[in-house]
Amino acid sequence: MTSSTASAITDSELDAVFAPIFDRIAAGAVAREVDRRLPFDEVSWLKEARFGALRVPVEFGGYGASVRQLFRLLIDLAAAESNLPQALRVHWSFVEDQRLAEPGPQRERWLRAVAEGALVGNAITEPGVGGVDRYRTRLTEDGDRLLLNGVKYYSTGSLFADHILVAADRDGERLGVLVDANAEGVVQHDDWDGFGQRLTASGTTEFTDVVVAPDRILGPGYGVAGPTYGTAYLQLVQLAVLAGIAARAERDATEWVSARTRTYTHASADLPREDPLVQQVIGKLSAAAFTARATVLAVADILDRVLDAGAKDHGDLAAAELAAAQAQLAVIDIVLAATTQLFELGGASIVSEQLRLDRHWRNARTVSVHNPAIFKARAVGDHLLNGTELPFGWSAGERRTEVTR
Repeated sequence: MTSSTASAITDSELDAVFAPIFDRIAAGAVAREVDRRLPFDEVSWLKEARFGALRVPVEFGGYGASVRQLFRLLIDLAAAESNLPQALRVHWSFVEDQRLAEPGPQRERWLRAVAEGALVGNAITEPGVGGVDRYRTRLTEDGDRLLLNGVKYYSTGSLFADHILVAADRDGERLGVLVDANAEGVVQHDDWDGFGQRLTASGTTEFTDVVVAPDRILGPGYGVAGPTYGTAYLQLVQLAVLAGIAARAERDATEWVSARTRTYTHASADLPREDPLVQQVIGKLSAAAFTARATVLAVADILDRVLDAGAKDHGDLAAAELAAAQAQLAVIDIVLAATTQLFELGGASIVSEQLRLDRHWRNARTVSVHNPAIFKARAVGDHLLNGTELPFGWSAGERRTEVTR
């Protein structure tokens, strides 16, 4: 059902395709931030290059890239525009689900659709509800039709998508339902009001009597009890965003200091770039970017092995979940410190709105609060001390079981 970790394409070949696109995307990052312009054009450039087909096997028209290669490119894309990898986050898990599915017409249909450029967004979380076992979005029968009704929030990336993966309830059963983004009864709003990651289109989506074909019901939805690769994978996308933010912060800070001639009367050198204190900050920024990148790729290597083996072994899934949680606790602290420390490089000039260097900290702070680290830290400690099962993606109401050590 899955392909070997050995990739069908090299890093150099992937860079030849995507590096020029990433550079083009990066060129407009500050202007988009200032204007709060959603990156529709930039998403279209990625679609034209079939970026969403990186993990689709070659036999279905994709690139056949490894998980490591995917996350390597997600870090680079995040350095160009941190909103984009987050906006595509659920797309990647959708592709993995299809890769892991039993061979058949439906699996081939969706893998080929993605290979041709289709993107999948999400509508999982609901406003004011919380736990995944309390979905108010319903799939109900109306004669010979199935109708979807509900309201979702944090519909990240769905405004850029062709299809939306919706978490719904049908008679007490949690389901994943795939809806066309332009289907009648679907209304999307760009009303995400966070101070960071402003361009992810993480707003409200309304579903009113949306007709759902039976073959668009994909099976058990997000939050079903049991171990899964999904929570580690989805968390790692956020960490790739953080690693990319660190890389861009280092680059922007280095370029700014290199061109700067003004310094303080009590500085250690006549030029900022020659000041050992300034050099030290740049060195720390560089170390943070390197460490975040290496950490993300280390977890990606684990996920490569887990997914190649079919993502069924409980021990393998627990190892991936633990690694992603440990990486989260390390990467968040490193990147938040780095994106704060860069302001030590200059006086009032460095907080100029024209530079928008504050976006790096704001974006990092916003990404870092997904799946709050305080809960992950406790879960990791409890797991290591007492053998308590890691939480994966099921609801807080599910009973935690202990693993045999």
